[in-house]
Amino acid sequence: MALYMAAASVLAGVESRQGSLKGLVYSSSFQNVKPLYALVCETQRYAAVLDAVIASAGLLRAEKKLRPHLARVLVYELLLGKGFRGGGGRWKALLGRHQARLKAELARLKVQRGVSRNEDLLEEGSRPGAASQVPRYVRVNTLKTCLEDAIDYFKRQGFSYQGRASSLADLQALKGKHFLLDPLLPDLLVFPAQTDLHEHPLYHAGHLVLQDKASCLPAMLLAPPPGSQVIDACAAPGNKTSHLAALLKNQGKIFAFDLDAKRLASMATLLARAGVSCCMLAEHDFLAVSPADQRYARVQYILLDPSCSGSGMPSRQLEEPEAGRPSEERLRALAGFQLRALCHALTFPSLQRLVYSTCSLCQEENEDVVRDALQQSSGAFRLAPVLPSWPHRGLSTFPGAEHCLRASPDTTLTGGFFIAVIERAEVPSPTGQNSSTRLCSQPGPEEKEATKSSSKSATVHLAGDTFLPGASRKPWPKPPGSSVCCTTLFWCCRKLGASLLQPQGW
Repeated sequence: MALYMAAASVLAGVESRQGSLKGLVYSSSFQNVKPLYALVCETQRYAAVLDAVIASAGLLRAEKKLRPHLARVLVYELLLGKGFRGGGGRWKALLGRHQARLKAELARLKVQRGVSRNEDLLEEGSRPGAASQVPRYVRVNTLKTCLEDAIDYFKRQGFSYQGRASSLADLQALKGKHFLLDPLLPDLLVFPAQTDLHEHPLYHAGHLVLQDKASCLPAMLLAPPPGSQVIDACAAPGNKTSHLAALLKNQGKIFAFDLDAKRLASMATLLARAGVSCCMLAEHDFLAVSPADQRYARVQYILLDPSCSGSGMPSRQLEEPEAGRPSEERLRALAGFQLRALCHALTFPSLQRLVYSTCSLCQEENEDVVRDALQQSSGAFRLAPVLPSWPHRGLSTFPGAEHCLRASPDTTLTGGFFIAVIERAEVPSPTGQNSSTRLCSQPGPEEKEATKSSSKSATVHLAGDTFLPGASRKPWPKPPGSSVCCTTLFWCCRKLGASLLQPQGW
C-alpha cells in the first residue's frame, strides 16, 4: 500500500535529518496525512523494539530487497498495530512468510525482559502516559448529516450507544465498542481511546470530523450566528473552519487566511469534502490584512489560533516522547508573533467577539499574550466569562485570568489547550478609527524568525456558485439525501485532489 511506502519514506527522512517528522508527513505526496502521521509516530516510538525483533528473526537477510524503514513499518502493523489495512496487498504476503518467526521473537523478547505487555518493552520516556488515554472524539458534521443518523449508523455497525455522558468518569470508563455523547458539545461523540476511524466510510464522506474536544471549543465559544461574517486568521488545516461553517449553517461568510500553500490546498479539499460553501481561502499573511479594507467592514467575529509550540499536543508526545519545554528563545519569538497577531485582530472596526487559542501549555504563549493585548487595547476589550463549570482555568497571573480556559489529558481528558474569549467593552467607532499600528509594536528579529512574511495573495472560493481552479465549470451534483442520510457518501469529493487547488488571484 502507498501508506506503508509513504511512512517508510518519512522515517528515512527523519533519520537523515531532512526535516521534522511532522513536516515530512505534511510535505509528502500521501493525501490522508492523519493515518500516515499516526503510523509513523507509533513505528518511531517502537523503533528499538522492532529493530531487535527484525534482527533476531533474520528478516532483512531473508528478504534482501526489503529496506529497513519499510520493514519497521510492516512489522509494526503485523505485530503491534491493527493488522494490514486495505488487505495489505503484496506486503501481507511477504510478511506472511515470516509471521511465525517474528511473533516468536517478540514473545522471546518479552520473556527476556520479564514483561507481558507490548508497551512495557518501551523505554521509560517512550511509554504512553495520560495522553494515550484521551478518548477518540468525533464531531458530527451537521452540514452533511445529523446526530441521530450518525448514531444509528454506528449502532448498525455493532457499536453500543450509551447516551449522553454525565461526567468525565463516564468517558474514562469507555471500553470496547461502546460510545457516548459528550456532556458539553451537542454534536460530539466519544469513543474509547485508540479507536481508529480513519478508514470509516462516514469519515471519508465528510460526515464525521476526527477532532479533539478541546479543539472544538474555540468555534463553539465564538458562536457566530448564521449570516455572520467571520475571520479565521490562521486557518489551516481547517477543522475549526469547517466547524465554524457548520455553526453558520453555511449562511454568512468566512475569510480564512494561511501562509502555507500546501496546507491551504489540503484545507480546500477538506472543506469541499465537509460540504463547506461559505468560505474564502487566502494564501496571505493575516498581519498584512488591513482592518480598513471594506471587504472586512462587517466582520464581527475572529478566531485566532496562531502558530505555537504545540507543547500540549498528545501527538507531539508520540513524535518526541522526551521533548521538554521549548527553549526560552523560541518562546519569546512565538509569543512576540502571537501578541502582534492578537493586537492586530483587535483593530478590526466591527469586531465584537474574538477567541484566542493555542495547543500550548506555556504561560508565555497564553496568559501573558492575552494580558499584554488587553493592556494595549486601553480598555476597549475584556475577557468574557465562559463555561463556569469547566474544571481547568487560566493561571492566576493577572486579574480576570480565571475567565480563560485550560485543558489537559489529566484534568479534562483532552489534548493540552488554552482558550480566551475576548469581547468588546465599548461600541466601535462608526468611522472605524482603530489602527493596528496603535496597538502593535514592530516585530523584533526573533519574531521574524518565528513566522514567515509573504507578499503573495491567493484565494480559493468555496461560496455559492464559485468553483475550484481547474475543476469543471459544471456545478457539483448533490448526492441524493446527502444532507440527512449517513449512508450516502460524498463521492465527488474523492475526485478533488490537491492538484486542482492552485492559487488564483484575489
